[in-house]
Amino acid sequence: MTGIANERDADDGRSTDFEQLPGTETETKTDTRRPARRTFVKGAAIAGVSAIGLSSNAAASGSYTQYDGEYRHVVNVVEAGADNTGNRSITPVLNRLRNDNTLFYFPPGRYAMDSQFRFTKFDNVAFVGNDATLVPANYYNFDGPQYRLFRLGTLSRPGKKLRFEGFTVDQTAKDTGIRTIDTVVTDRLDVEDVRVKGEHDSGTMGPARFDVIGSNGTGRVVGFKAPDGGKNADDTPHAGKTSSRGPIGILANGTAGELMFRRCHVGGFPGSGLYACNGPGKIIVHGGVYRNSTSASIRIGGADSVVRWPTVEIDDVDEKYPSHRGIRVERGDVTIKGAAIRVSDPSPSNHAISVLSNCESAWIENTTIEMSGNDVNHGIVVSPGAGETTIARTNITHNAAGGYPLWLRSSNNTDRVHCEYLSIDGEAGDASGLRDGIRCERPNVRFAACEVDQRGRDGVKRNAIVSTSEDLSVWNMTLRASHFPIVELGSNSSYLEVDAESYSGREAACLYDQSHKISIRNSRLVNGVRDLGSWSLELSSNTTS
Repeated sequence: MTGIANERDADDGRSTDFEQLPGTETETKTDTRRPARRTFVKGAAIAGVSAIGLSSNAAASGSYTQYDGEYRHVVNVVEAGADNTGNRSITPVLNRLRNDNTLFYFPPGRYAMDSQFRFTKFDNVAFVGNDATLVPANYYNFDGPQYRLFRLGTLSRPGKKLRFEGFTVDQTAKDTGIRTIDTVVTDRLDVEDVRVKGEHDSGTMGPARFDVIGSNGTGRVVGFKAPDGGKNADDTPHAGKTSSRGPIGILANGTAGELMFRRCHVGGFPGSGLYACNGPGKIIVHGGVYRNSTSASIRIGGADSVVRWPTVEIDDVDEKYPSHRGIRVERGDVTIKGAAIRVSDPSPSNHAISVLSNCESAWIENTTIEMSGNDVNHGIVVSPGAGETTIARTNITHNAAGGYPLWLRSSNNTDRVHCEYLSIDGEAGDASGLRDGIRCERPNVRFAACEVDQRGRDGVKRNAIVSTSEDLSVWNMTLRASHFPIVELGSNSSYLEVDAESYSGREAACLYDQSHKISIRNSRLVNGVRDLGSWSLELSSNTTS
């Protein structure tokens, strides 16, 4: 896949399909020193040493008191020596305080970081900010691996339970774009109210990676916001040094458990917005705003994964990499419910929804799609190898310069596509000859109680439905078009109780010589049928006015 390569896990040297790095990462710190640190901090807490800010019970202070009883220790990082004026890096203090079963509390202030804080194989750790702002150093002044602020768990040494919440990350200074948090946990992940301010402009890995690798593990990422997006790698310090387009907004490609993203906001990134499709687990996207990312603003897969009620918008594309799809469905079984997708700055592959060939099944329901702009584009595109697909109670308004609101691409795959209460309207053009409301090139497709209205922009010739395959079933469908409502070039198609009319006074249906075994019954076919040589045609109980 473009922009995706191998990210090396520094603990075991294994490569995993995550994200293209600017270079090979080499950790300068090893795990051999950490057990001694943990022992020291734990021992100090037992001994009641207060100079490092540890206590055996949670103190009543600010935003963390709701977690009383969940952690054996609470560390006020400022009392423990961390500078909250933004003048000195806090990473050395965090390294000294690293400990299990501990909540690290960040009082109000600005916390500079000029090197990575790395904590692996931890158990029950929390980082809680109260009006706390993290300030990363300039890329050129960042010590050690220049990719992350917090690396919490790795594939070979994952953590168990992690909480991270209540931080603003100030990346408004030049060349300060960096991954805020990189997590690998087995049991439980809670991330909440983290906002990244400023464009990710250093060319390194994007703002966040979250993976719950335990099959029974659960995670929730609530209110993670990176609305300012990221720069293309060519416009960063890594220009010419990487094959990657640039950072991904949120990466979650190794989840085996269940991971929810709720009310997140991801701006335009050159390497996808939310990329969560390669793990075997369940991904849930609940609400949120996803905008203008290359490849896809939401790229999702997994077992019984769900995208419900997000807002997806494409109104500003990267001219170097113009493909900006709304939702890209791949792998496993995925349901999309209540999505609102608006594409107003399209280029030829900015489909609103793409169902890819390695998707086992897809269900799209109660979704609204609006397409406009001066280029050819398509609404929902189902790829040739995609499994069973259902589209229900969905509206597509297509006002682009050309293209198909619904395109079922050419395939021998007989997994059913079923559309029910689908409404397609708008006034599209006919650029590049792509002028059909529904382009059906796939066998075993069913339409029930649907409506298609293709008036055409400035009087251009648009068809309502064109079939080139076999075993199409159309029932109780209203078809209106400026050219032909029905065009048949396939076989074994059945039309029952259809109401079809051409705005230009043409026949309701046009059948070509390659079409055969077409049945149209109990239908209203205004001006009848134009038959250009089809064979085994059945017309029964139809009216022509």
